[in-house]
Order: sequence, then C-alpha cells, then structure tokens
Amino acid sequence: MSKTYSIELEIAGPTAMWTRPDTGDAPVSYLAPTFSAAKGILESICWLKSAVVKPTTIDICTPPVWHTYTTNYGGPLRKSSSVKEGNSFQLLATVLINVCYRIHADVVNVEHERGQSEQSRRYRENNINGAHAYQEMFERRLNRGQWFSMPSLGWREFVPDYVGPFREASRPCVDVNARLPSMLRSVFSESSQGTYDPSFDQDVEIREGVLRYA
Repeated sequence: MSKTYSIELEIAGPTAMWTRPDTGDAPVSYLAPTFSAAKGILESICWLKSAVVKPTTIDICTPPVWHTYTTNYGGPLRKSSSVKEGNSFQLLATVLINVCYRIHADVVNVEHERGQSEQSRRYRENNINGAHAYQEMFERRLNRGQWFSMPSLGWREFVPDYVGPFREASRPCVDVNARLPSMLRSVFSESSQGTYDPSFDQDVEIREGVLRYA
C-alpha cells in the first residue's frame, strides 16, 4: 500500500456557493464545500496525473450567513425561445457570505495507467513517488501564491480574497453543528478518467465547526 501524504490550505472570500442538487432552479448552498468542490480547490493550486487528492476534513471558520443572490444567465441551458429572442434567464440563488474554510486532505499515488502522462510513466519506471512530488509542489506553489488555475468558492465568479497557508487567527467555529441527511460527494465515477455518475454521502455530521468526509 502506497504512503499517504498530507496537504492543507485556507481559503476565504466574500461569497460562496456549494450547490445542493435537490434545490432545483433556485439553488441553495450547503454549509461547506462538497468533497468534489474541496478537491477542486486543492487541485487548482497543483494538479498532477500521477497523484490523487482526497479531502478529509473541512474547518468552518466563520458563522454561516445565507444571502439572496440574483444574476442573469445567458447560456445554452435557457429555453429555445429565450435563446432565439436573446432573452436572459434570471437566476435566484441562496449563497453564503463572508466565508472562511481550512481544508485538510491526503494525497496518494494513482494506481492505474488510464490517461497517464509521459511524466507519470517515468515516475513509475524510476520509482519516484508521485504523491510525495505532489505534496512538495503543492506546498511550494501555495507559499508563493501560485496556482494551476484560478481557485473559486463554488461558482467561478466567486473568487476568494485569500488562498494560502493557515492563518493564526483562523479556527473552527465551535458553535456550528449540523447533520445533513444527504450531501453530494462527487459528480464523476472516478477521480480521474471517470464518467458522469453522481454519488452522495449519507448522514453527514458537522460537529463544532468541523465536517469530516466519509
């Protein structure tokens, strides 16, 4: 069994949206990022085909405050008549404001060869640990303020105002306790080279500001 390496980061911003798929065309946010959203934030800092990132816990560092958000959608999912007439669809959502999270995760080696890069193949041939390489690259990029793609707080337009190492003042908000009957885990069947196959975690608990992923 390959060794596991740990990574962590803090992310904060004015607005976040972790969409609950059961809330339809007026979406409402979960209290905290889903497993796949947390994974996406971490991989926006560093992404390698030779390693898999597995979020383990989320620290919710600010009391949750929901806020009504309205925007005009002009994309291809509008009704055909709206597309032809050039009309936008007004989207109403319930988002979170003034958020701060600390994300903890483990990194392990990829065990299959599907979609692997030439660099990943060389890693295996030379017995180079892809997960360890990921950890070192991630920490270096995070400390320098570099990333693979722009991190976001759910929706792409919700950009953070801080992404980096843990700050001394940030702590889990111990007054935040909740139990979620169901929470989206991932949209795809595998962490790489997967197909569309949504999965959910059941009976998810947030205790004293900490959410632990299954």
